[in-house]
Amino acid sequence: MEEQDLEEVLLTRSFLLKSGECIRCNSSSIVELKDEGSSSSITLVVVFSTLVAVCGSYCFGHAVGYSSPAESGIREELGITTAEYSVFSSILSVGAMLGALLSGRIADLLGRRVAMGISQIFCLSGWLAIAFSEVPIYIAEITPKHVRGGFTALNPLLMGFGQSLAFLIGSLVNWRTLALIGIIPGLIQLPALFFIPESPRWLVKVGREKEFEAALSRLRGASADIFPEANEIKEYTFFLKQIKEDGIFNLFQRKYMLLLTIGVGLMAFQRFGGLYAFLFYASDIFESAGFSSTIGSISAAIIQMVGTSLGALLVDKCGRRPMLLISSVGACTGCILTGLAFFCQDIDFGQNLPAILVFLGVLFYLGFLQLGLGGIPWIIMSEIFPINIKGAAGSLVILVSWMGSWVISYTYSSLFEWSSAGTFLIYGCICAAGIVFTAKLVPETKGRTLEEIQESLICTCSPR
Repeated sequence: MEEQDLEEVLLTRSFLLKSGECIRCNSSSIVELKDEGSSSSITLVVVFSTLVAVCGSYCFGHAVGYSSPAESGIREELGITTAEYSVFSSILSVGAMLGALLSGRIADLLGRRVAMGISQIFCLSGWLAIAFSEVPIYIAEITPKHVRGGFTALNPLLMGFGQSLAFLIGSLVNWRTLALIGIIPGLIQLPALFFIPESPRWLVKVGREKEFEAALSRLRGASADIFPEANEIKEYTFFLKQIKEDGIFNLFQRKYMLLLTIGVGLMAFQRFGGLYAFLFYASDIFESAGFSSTIGSISAAIIQMVGTSLGALLVDKCGRRPMLLISSVGACTGCILTGLAFFCQDIDFGQNLPAILVFLGVLFYLGFLQLGLGGIPWIIMSEIFPINIKGAAGSLVILVSWMGSWVISYTYSSLFEWSSAGTFLIYGCICAAGIVFTAKLVPETKGRTLEEIQESLICTCSPR
């Protein structure tokens, strides 16, 4: 009964509900949401801390984009088959799955900065276990709510830039040089981590209140009034700690089901919708349709940079849901165009039509995907999970996402040999299902504090 009472208090604390809406928390009460001011300045410390964090995102993107431009060079020099290269391409996903099993626990026990540092050490050692990185969670926890989406979008933006520049540079240099270029941001990030503050929310969770206030004051500026925000974070974290549900086995409760469904679902639709087929095998896709892989890779790099830049600029203006829906429709269209290209090739229809359709399909897919679906699931994941389950839930979501990446990257070659057109039509159907999922279940989180978002979602799932 005591734990149930604590949950009731948690679900009805008015200080958490400030978005201007009404949410029914139980059968007999409606809590009105008001808007109150809080410290929301953008300081140089916030900007610098974010830039240091996203150095790891660039390394990640470079590792993801590496396989496609390096494929021909590696296969020629090392003499490996298509099946063997599929194993090589999927190794990154295997390493990331291993990292995902430990990343949340490390971030909860040692802090976000230490987790990013460990991630970078492994990254410099060979690009394995990149999922240690808690970049989007760290950025979401240090930034003011009115710019959180834009700042957190720098994570997918730098990932996209890493992928794009790997495509671009990989068409100009050999695969060994491309690998060495990928470690440069990591060499910058490691020493810089010592000069950025730890996440205030993590500090208060582990009971380091003096450091919490110092970190929040440093992030918001010496002259900012941090009391309302600090009080909100401390009270919310206190009630979550009283419930004591921070293990992996406590995730699967009714009140967390919507959160897990959203987090896991978005990642699953992103990965199984063909993301790593297009990223890892873009050069092969162009060549199979008779289009120049060099021109295609450079064009893909440019369109990805444009898409990720627009996504970062628009995510806090247009909102997460509209961007996800537009992105998913575009990605679905790209899959259909690519599948149609290979269908035309199979029936020998149109001499140059397959090459043109593949070029348009790949650019459509990568451009629209980077606009929203490539990065916004990471933003939403960092926003929806409360601090008491964030580590375990984040690990689960990342594990599922990398399992999807491994399945797609490992099975693509076999699927393509079975049916080149059918492969991309399958990806298109999955993207279409993702559109319905987003429209039905994914909430809008723009302009709300993390505590407001989490409170409303837990409210929705709790028994009434």
